[in-house]
Amino acid sequence: MSNQPVRRRPYRASERVPSVQTLRLIVLSGLLLALPGCNLFTRLSEIGRAPDLSRIEDPQASPSYQPVSLPMPAPMPAERNPNSLWRQGARSFFKDQRAAQVGDILTVLVKINDSARIENETERTRNANENAGLPNFLGLENQLPTGPLWSGANPSSLVSANSTTSTTGDGSIEREEQIELRIAAIIIQVLPNGNLVLQGSQEVRINFEVRELTISGVIRPEDISARNEINYDKIAEARISYGGRGQITDVQQPRWGQQVYDVIWPW
Repeated sequence: MSNQPVRRRPYRASERVPSVQTLRLIVLSGLLLALPGCNLFTRLSEIGRAPDLSRIEDPQASPSYQPVSLPMPAPMPAERNPNSLWRQGARSFFKDQRAAQVGDILTVLVKINDSARIENETERTRNANENAGLPNFLGLENQLPTGPLWSGANPSSLVSANSTTSTTGDGSIEREEQIELRIAAIIIQVLPNGNLVLQGSQEVRINFEVRELTISGVIRPEDISARNEINYDKIAEARISYGGRGQITDVQQPRWGQQVYDVIWPW
């Protein structure tokens, strides 16, 4: 076995381990890119042009689509009329034109005039005072440890604690909403008891701002009027969303950095 010393490769400055500051900068850069997500690149790509409208897609083909499942009565056997001249699905002048099958369209009337005023006030105060001592304990009350920390210790007043807590809170909510819209929705599912699941969306672009209206829920065929319309208050499990996206909406929202700061700041 050779006793020659092992030659080590000379250390190069280019192979230097990254400093703590460099690692912090890399981590911070990764967080800055990850916080806004893909929305950052989408907004950057829309600079100087209007937002794109969403494509018309099959709601059931959406990855987030889930069929509605609700408590249903026992199915009833269908009546058979072999001698009837009526054929299911036939169109005629006297046929009921109200939506009843998957793919049919009906109009939803959204008229919301809501107002609320709530005031709340809370006040809480608590005082606590605790004193503890050991004046007599088998004659050992004077055998306290010696040292600077225990010099002048009085066994009759070993522990004394005071605490005061005071909390005052005021809250006030004053809200007034008024929305009047009409939107066409599509029947996307027929439940076993005959109820219909509807879903509709509407987008209107004005200059660089897109207004979006979506609605979904469950309705009864009996609540559809002769004009093939239904009021929003007849929709069970209604989900109504009215908002927008674009330059105006972006200015009205706090910056994402401020939103993150408001979420993580504990005080």
